[in-house]
Amino acid sequence: MTPPSDPADAVTDAPAGRRRAVLDLLRRSAAPLSIADIARRLEVHPNTARFHLDTLVGHGQAEQVTAARTGPGRPPLLFRASPGMDRTGPRNYRLLASILVEELSHRPRPTQAAVAAGRAWGGELTEAPDAAAPSGTVTEARTTVTEARAVEGLIRLLDDLGFAPERPPRGAVDRIGLRHCPFLDLAQERSKIVCPIHLGLIQGALAAMEAPLTAERLEPFVEPDLCVVHLGRAARPVEGKGR
Repeated sequence: MTPPSDPADAVTDAPAGRRRAVLDLLRRSAAPLSIADIARRLEVHPNTARFHLDTLVGHGQAEQVTAARTGPGRPPLLFRASPGMDRTGPRNYRLLASILVEELSHRPRPTQAAVAAGRAWGGELTEAPDAAAPSGTVTEARTTVTEARAVEGLIRLLDDLGFAPERPPRGAVDRIGLRHCPFLDLAQERSKIVCPIHLGLIQGALAAMEAPLTAERLEPFVEPDLCVVHLGRAARPVEGKGR
């Protein structure tokens, strides 16, 4: 069969399926293959093979091999499949999340267990502040600055996690609106577990920041597209206790 003369088939002829065929061919081959080898075996234009090889290499699914020089001229480019599983293959984190939520729901105190799990992860995701308030300032002024920094840090974390947080009005530190839930389907089905996990995560993050604030409660779906985190002053240890 004569290879197609137009490499546009790399775009128009099911590129994902064609790319999979190239990767499967590399995996089955005992030795690295050249672009010409791949084009001939798959009956495609060499430019089509090159297009898909570039994509596979860019995704870390294939790698280029330096061929041994056997004569004058440049040796052909050779390719082989990268070792290991395909990191671009199908994933099912929804199933994993469902399994973990189901396990928490069977704990003796499921809500408390969910909050504790979230709190532990919130602490892992957050670092303590790298700078203290300036010395010589009054305690109340230092607390106000720390609260503002803590709210800003919490908003950045929640934004990174996909919660689409809303900044409170200037000077306010008592609540944060969340316009998105990255676990929406699961949260709607199992809100008594998923929402406490989120509450605990926020509590753990604030504790790790050494903030004077904590999350007192998370009010889910106060509007169809809004959950609200209610913040309050964190309890402080009494001076002298435990010494």
